Amino acid sequence: MLLLLLVLLLPLCWAVEVKRPRGVPLTNHHFYDETKPFTCLDGSATIPFDQVNDDYCDCKDGSDEPGTAACPNGSFHCTNAGYKPLYIPSSRVNDGVCDCCDGTDEYNSGVVCENTCKEKGQKERESLQQMAEVTREGFRLKKILIEDWKKAREEKQRKLTELQAGRKSLEDQVEALRALKEEAEKPEKEAKEQHRKLWEEQQAAAKAQHEQALAADAFRELDDDMDGMVSVAELQTHPELDTDGDGALSEGEAQALLSGGAPTDADSFYDRVWAAIRDKYRPEGLPMDQPAPLAPEVMEPVEEQPPPPSPATEEDEEGEEELDEEEEEEDEEDAEVHGEQPKVPSPLEPPQPASTPEEDRMPPYDEQTQAFIDAAQEARTKFEEAERSLKDMEESIRNLEQEISIDFGPQGEFAYLYSQCYELSTNEYVYRLCPFKLVSQKPKLGGSPTNLGTWGSWAGPEHDKFSAMRYEQGTGCWQGPNRSTTVRLSCGKETMVTSTTEPSRCEYLMELMTPAACPEPPPDLPSDGDHDEL
Repeated sequence: MLLLLLVLLLPLCWAVEVKRPRGVPLTNHHFYDETKPFTCLDGSATIPFDQVNDDYCDCKDGSDEPGTAACPNGSFHCTNAGYKPLYIPSSRVNDGVCDCCDGTDEYNSGVVCENTCKEKGQKERESLQQMAEVTREGFRLKKILIEDWKKAREEKQRKLTELQAGRKSLEDQVEALRALKEEAEKPEKEAKEQHRKLWEEQQAAAKAQHEQALAADAFRELDDDMDGMVSVAELQTHPELDTDGDGALSEGEAQALLSGGAPTDADSFYDRVWAAIRDKYRPEGLPMDQPAPLAPEVMEPVEEQPPPPSPATEEDEEGEEELDEEEEEEDEEDAEVHGEQPKVPSPLEPPQPASTPEEDRMPPYDEQTQAFIDAAQEARTKFEEAERSLKDMEESIRNLEQEISIDFGPQGEFAYLYSQCYELSTNEYVYRLCPFKLVSQKPKLGGSPTNLGTWGSWAGPEHDKFSAMRYEQGTGCWQGPNRSTTVRLSCGKETMVTSTTEPSRCEYLMELMTPAACPEPPPDLPSDGDHDEL
């Protein structure tokens, strides 16, 4: 009631003109009593009252000349009835420029100033009314946001509690499935190793058999007199076995190959001689530039087909042709060492196809081994699914814990910003603000975004902490600091980024309008058209 009474009496107070010297504000009128000497406001001197506003500066603080330009440090008070009061430097008094909307500063300059205070006051009141309406609507929305976060936080806390309770059960399930998987993998591993070992033994036996066949063919060819022995003289008929590089196999070299010179039978030939000559030996009748047949190598078991080769370029094709020619020459030389007779296909008989890769592939697993593999794979699948579910649960727990722990304002009014991002386009860039996460800048014409800072803390002044946000440790500037952004929050009915600037190098300033920043508006006061001041 007292407040209402004061409001109703305000027009009467403003209607009373309090007598005071020109340029003195109403709050200081009691210092200027024309019935007493005037004491400077800084206490530096006391002068007769008739020296106030006499266009001569007597006080050091200029308080004796509030209505003239005599004191360089003085100030003139514009009453501006109907608008906002204003202080101007004394130097602007009677300077020919209308500084006060009521024109009182140009009382003796000859300039006629139009009193525009009423019009300005009307515009100001309209602006303030609009701001008040925005504040009222924004605060209404803010209360809704507070209630929404209150409910959402309770739901998130409930979900977090459920997840934390269920994590232990899922961890136990994962460990149980891990044990089953490891147990199933043991017989699988043993069966696969046994299958591989058997395959390698078969490959090695096939290679040894082929080697023995090559050695037997070479022995029969070298045994010219067919006495079941290979002698030094018979060995010398193959100059390609030369060991000193002179193009001929000397008697001494042949004796060294035979380990002393004594003729050797087929068994000794394979055990002691064949390994020394197999890479050089060429069967008779086989051209020297044609490689001898190679023994099959023991192939590594291949369980899966390799990925198809990429299309060859022209350079690759030329390189492959050269490599094929070199391999053909090596094969021809090996054929002579192995002692195989040249096999020239007849015109009516097509050449035999080379062995296909399928012959070198490990054979399919037997039924029991495949059963072990299937059982282990099923155990692995179940374990991986459970482990993936546990990881998803742990990630959900981390996200909920992080969101609940963030300071969203005194009553959580800023929480709705957490899952949103807002953009502002300028001539060159698109700025993106994801509150409580990061700020970025991306060129409009394409290119990678630049990090302008990640969420740091609230950065408003002590009395208004939640009026600004600080984002730090963004992408480093060239030979400069890491980028950072300050986001200033203002009251609005909508949520949007209204401006972005770079006041100093690598430091950005962004303005965000949001209902969450709207203060509680004052109660509506009765309006009165007779008010003289705003």
